[in-house]
Amino acid sequence: MRNALLLLAAAVIQLPAGVHAQQEESYDYWSFNRQMVRRGQEAVMTCNGLFASNRTYDQVKAQELAFIPEPVYRSSPGDIVIDRGRRAVAIGSDHGVPTIRAAFREGLGCVVLAPDQTFDDIDALPRLDLPAPPGDPAAIAWPDGDLVEDGDLPPNVDGAALAAASDWAFERESPEQVTIGLVVVHKGQIIHERYAPGVDATTKTRTWSVAKSIASTLIGMNVDAGRMALDDPLPFDWLPEARAPEKDPRSAITLRHALNMSSGLYPIDNGGLEYATGSGLSYWAGTSSVTGARNKALIREPGAHFDYENYDTLLAIYAMKLALGDEQTYLEFPRKALLDRIGMRSTLLGVDRFGDYILSSQVYTTARDLARLGLLYLRDGVWDGERLLSREWVDFVRTPAPSTAETGNQYGGHFWLVPEGRSDVPASAYSMSGNRGQSVTILPTHDLVIVRRGLDYGRQGFDRWGLAREVLKAVTIDWEH
Repeated sequence: MRNALLLLAAAVIQLPAGVHAQQEESYDYWSFNRQMVRRGQEAVMTCNGLFASNRTYDQVKAQELAFIPEPVYRSSPGDIVIDRGRRAVAIGSDHGVPTIRAAFREGLGCVVLAPDQTFDDIDALPRLDLPAPPGDPAAIAWPDGDLVEDGDLPPNVDGAALAAASDWAFERESPEQVTIGLVVVHKGQIIHERYAPGVDATTKTRTWSVAKSIASTLIGMNVDAGRMALDDPLPFDWLPEARAPEKDPRSAITLRHALNMSSGLYPIDNGGLEYATGSGLSYWAGTSSVTGARNKALIREPGAHFDYENYDTLLAIYAMKLALGDEQTYLEFPRKALLDRIGMRSTLLGVDRFGDYILSSQVYTTARDLARLGLLYLRDGVWDGERLLSREWVDFVRTPAPSTAETGNQYGGHFWLVPEGRSDVPASAYSMSGNRGQSVTILPTHDLVIVRRGLDYGRQGFDRWGLAREVLKAVTIDWEH
């Protein structure tokens, strides 16, 4: 009888030649979410473009929104509401997809509301009311302020070669690559600064994943202060709640694993669902970034596999929130600990509607502010004679994650490293990098920081190491100074 059952089972599961047991889906079951996310992207980017960046609506449509498939402004402009009094934007409903709204909040930038919220709910959204640091930045010398005096280039800098490097960045053959800002800092001083028409030193634009390096910096300050530890497990319960939390295998995930992008959790953003579910819903549709980050299964041993995921950053930031102890201290920490102390007055760190920082991407800032952050790292964590970051943390962020050993050692602690085999830039260089061509490249060998801001249509086409190579042609190492 047993043998007969086995034969019957074999006959049942046998498939005709050419038919695969794992069928391919032909229908996009996430299409509703994707439409909602598209509306959220349009709402958030329009809102920040108008009220954080102070750009015109025509500028925002031409650049910030250029990569969104089927934007509402193009197909149904009557479904868009821009409320300048409330500094809010609504992108309307269509085919059953709900209206998505975003509103500018003081000190934080634009926050996206849930689909069932309206402009009447804006006052309940988080805001950060902190006075500006003392002094007029226009009267304070760079880098603490924005007073940059004209002067001759250092004798070790070739002006013609530097101009050629700038042209290399701005005059792109690819129409998908749109450089809007370039700042080059050498020996602490700005030696080149250039912006596209309609953009200047005060224009804030989205950092995309450069925000991850800001997150790492803030976390490093907490590690230096003893509030967090790289090799401690992440200090929270996972979802769904387990009957025996101590047996949850995710309890083995440490802060180091999260910052090395090797948590071992199931990938969502890199699985074709970035703009359908996962962190995309907290970026663009009002879900909780913290709840989503904690509700993922472990599929690999922590530390064993590199998988670039927004949720790894959000887990690390949530751990920082718990380490700081209360909501207000957490909201104020970036300003008080970092931004105000190094002159990053124009930087807005975004939150979800629950007040959790979305430091995997949701930051608006200027090229100069990013140059200041790069300069902090170039100075090994010291600013105006005060150590803000330990040398150990600076070393950590530029140390290859063990999980990248087989793929080129290209990633550290939320910073990108020069891939093995690339010889046109010094191996010690490292970089903050984000979607649409954002980069801050630090070159200790030449005392350089290079900031490139872009509104590229493509995702990661701009070669930041290539830009570093071109700038290096203009700078001779001055060993005596």
